[in-house]
Amino acid sequence: MSHLEHEILRMSRTIPSIKAQDKLMQTYNAGWKLKEQQQNAFNKIARQVCRTNLRGPVLRFPLSICLCTMLKLGAGFASPRFGSRVLVSRLESRGDLSPHPRVTMRSTEEKKRGRAAVVVLGDIGRSPRMQYHALSLAQQANLHVDVVANGGSDPHVAIRENHLIHLYQMRSVQLKGLSKISSALALVVKAAVQFFILVWFLCVRIPRPDVFIVQNPPSVPTLAAVKLSSWLRRSKFIIDWHNFGYTLLGLSHGRSHIIVKIYYWFESYFGRMADGSLCVTRAMQHELAENWGTNATVLYDQPPEFFHPTSLMEKHELFCRLQSDICPPIGICDCVNAGVYNAEAFIELDQFRDTLFTYQVGNIISLKPNRPALVVSSTSWTPDEDFNILLQAALMYDRRVAAILGEDDSIAEEKLWIDISKGEQQLYPRLLFVITGKGPERRKYEEQIKKLKLRRVAFRTMWLSAEDYPLLLGAADLGVSLHTSSSGLDLPMKVVDMFGCGLPVCAASYSCIKELVEVEKNGLLFSSPSELADEFLMLFNGFPEECESLKSLKDGALATSSSSRWSTEWETHAMPLISEVISKNQR
Repeated sequence: MSHLEHEILRMSRTIPSIKAQDKLMQTYNAGWKLKEQQQNAFNKIARQVCRTNLRGPVLRFPLSICLCTMLKLGAGFASPRFGSRVLVSRLESRGDLSPHPRVTMRSTEEKKRGRAAVVVLGDIGRSPRMQYHALSLAQQANLHVDVVANGGSDPHVAIRENHLIHLYQMRSVQLKGLSKISSALALVVKAAVQFFILVWFLCVRIPRPDVFIVQNPPSVPTLAAVKLSSWLRRSKFIIDWHNFGYTLLGLSHGRSHIIVKIYYWFESYFGRMADGSLCVTRAMQHELAENWGTNATVLYDQPPEFFHPTSLMEKHELFCRLQSDICPPIGICDCVNAGVYNAEAFIELDQFRDTLFTYQVGNIISLKPNRPALVVSSTSWTPDEDFNILLQAALMYDRRVAAILGEDDSIAEEKLWIDISKGEQQLYPRLLFVITGKGPERRKYEEQIKKLKLRRVAFRTMWLSAEDYPLLLGAADLGVSLHTSSSGLDLPMKVVDMFGCGLPVCAASYSCIKELVEVEKNGLLFSSPSELADEFLMLFNGFPEECESLKSLKDGALATSSSSRWSTEWETHAMPLISEVISKNQR
């Protein structure tokens, strides 16, 4: 025990116990409720108390509690509620402070409750599987959860509002100047900086966890940092294998590059040092067992409860919110906004609200019969998803529909668009592709879209909140997945989300995709742009009322969504492994 704590204990014996305890409880309970983002306010209050209340001896004790917490844990670097809890428990154990009913109950509860740390060297808002881990650890395992991740996008509101989940945000490392000198040197320096930042957060910023759960990839330097931190803090660590990092690096450098080989060694070496492993497919489980010497438990991605079919009311409200994103075209004009959908086109009165897909008269909401078919694809805009396939398929659909309907190419596009938007729905609908996600190649493909001459197809790119994204999936008519996997061993989580909302999927075909997509039951597979265009023609023939093939796939997607959910999958497969690892650490 430090000299300052000895002094606090000595002072505590000289002050009236009731008043001191009451004041301590006020400090303790106030500090308990503070979160990481309220540290500045906590420090300000402590300084103010120091300036104004040092006169009375009764207040010296609770003031010293605050000062000791800040000095011992570092003001602004640790949660004050944690320091207060530790000091109060020490005082009670020595008999220098008689137990307070509220504190005793809460301290006992906290001692029984374990702690887990979820580690993501990336944007937590774009890591849904790790968000679901955090939720399940808090809700199903009843653990405190510290999420250590980079900033960027907000996680789901269920994460932000759960009192057992604590978010710690790291800053992304940017070394633009160094990368101009040497890309290899930049990678080494960046990895070193990230390593020390991770170790600082995992060893200093957060309370000691019973177990670390880390996302892989990225492997460098994450696995080494978590292994070191788990050793220093006498914790266990579990790897959740989403893919293999060396295969992603091989997309840009080639599998034979020396950097890729070093990365492979690093990933396999530290991967074998984990106390437990989870993975996303049986194919990956087999690869880890046969070639990496790692026994992993398969935890399939499943949609959580907030992914569900969207009601008509939710669709209408969503399209009202998104009309400013849906209306403006990527180019100058297209079949969605031409003639009608300009800035003045949307009518919003007390008794009438109009969107591209729906309209409301009084309390009655209806879908427009001549609405375009809504096709959604989510992408990270990276090389492992070839977006050109979708662009070519859209162009082929456009040309084939024109040929089927016998349209004259000499008709001005603007006149055709106005006639379509005002007239009856024809045999094949207009298609509106909404592409969600962030990534490095987004601008490149937006420029390509502008150059396409499309008459019945339009594109929109956007980034949606974690709350609106499931609503959009539930409001769409078809989903498209372009994911082909750098390793061929992982599955696209976007397809799981789509099934959770009852949305059928056309997915790019590769080795293990059939573990998820059942052909002609909940989706279709394609290997070329021409195959995807043919699937669009088959599914949207007679849209919206007479497209029987699309309705059949939708029924299959709904059946898939009702068969299993994340909470059930996690409790069956992940919870036993995590509980076993934690129990070993507590022996």
